[in-house]
Amino acid sequence: MLWEDRRLAGRIAPLHEFASWPAWPESVTPPPRCPLAEFEEELAVLAAGPEERGAAARELVEALRAWWEAAVRPYWPRIRSVLEADIAYRTRQLAEDGIHEVFARLHPSLRWAGDRLVSADLPAGGPELGGRGLTLAPSAFAARCRLLDGPGPTPPAVVYPSRAVGTLWEHRDASGDGLARLLGSSRARLLLLTSSPTTTTQLAARCGLSLGAVSQHLGVLRDAGLVTSHRYRREVHYTVSDLGSALLERA
Repeated sequence: MLWEDRRLAGRIAPLHEFASWPAWPESVTPPPRCPLAEFEEELAVLAAGPEERGAAARELVEALRAWWEAAVRPYWPRIRSVLEADIAYRTRQLAEDGIHEVFARLHPSLRWAGDRLVSADLPAGGPELGGRGLTLAPSAFAARCRLLDGPGPTPPAVVYPSRAVGTLWEHRDASGDGLARLLGSSRARLLLLTSSPTTTTQLAARCGLSLGAVSQHLGVLRDAGLVTSHRYRREVHYTVSDLGSALLERA
């Protein structure tokens, strides 16, 4: 174990140097292409950057991959669920209240000034969009807002702290309680896991059930009004409804 820790420390050493830089060049922190970009896709973008970065870029890519595998990937399904819940919340807010309200509630440091988004965490004057738009990317690790911009057609991105990060490590046990007796242990467990939007595949992996069994249970829960479903890109996400939340709290 000690040998593995030392080996990991050696692999991620370039990250310590990177974190100490007073300013990060745009070529090293390109904006994500979507709020939930896949890690390997974004790593490929970084690796395919300007040739002048050379060996330093390759070292940084390998260090990031090592840290991802050791510290983030084991918890990524849970983290992704929280980020998806934030995106679903902002999407509904946009539809109901408009973009100004989205930014007004995105982070306390942000505010509208005329037609600009202003924050002490963002560069003065804001990014030049040039018709590219703006990507909002929630993060489970950010404490402040940060603007990522770069050359090319990819829109700049505002990275901001996600909602409900404190729920990442919450643990509820439905076994043996009234909820399990009412719904059955599998459906009670699935209902608990839909506190944040999640897919059938993710639920199956976390519960140890087959995809068919999870789909059948979700169908029953949805028909009973305990969960809702919405499509995001190519995936369908299931989320506990207000009725389901009330049942969980009561239980």
